[in-house]
Amino acid sequence: MRAGYLRMLEVVSTQSHVLLISEEEGRPTGFLILLDALPDEVSLQPQAFVAYMAVDRGFERHGAGTALLRAAENEAKRRGLPYISLMVTESNAPARRLYSRLGYRTERRQLCKPL
Repeated sequence: MRAGYLRMLEVVSTQSHVLLISEEEGRPTGFLILLDALPDEVSLQPQAFVAYMAVDRGFERHGAGTALLRAAENEAKRRGLPYISLMVTESNAPARRLYSRLGYRTERRQLCKPL
């Protein structure tokens, strides 16, 4: 997991991005990394892309995820980006429920097969 995290940091550090941090009573509760210059890989249209979002387990269901996504959407609008996208694993049901509740819809699927 650490190797994946370090790789993600390496990729993000070479991209134009925005770092959003949620707080509760002055304590950080989560963060979101929004890429703002990475075009959609299929249509090549401009987009905002949520590269990574995490909420501290002790603050799940406190509204941090919702606040982070809304802040990301507002920042994307401010930058004139026409839509926002993200990826989520099928097994992450809580995140998928949050995204659905906020109006995110499946546009395409990546299929995988262990070999």
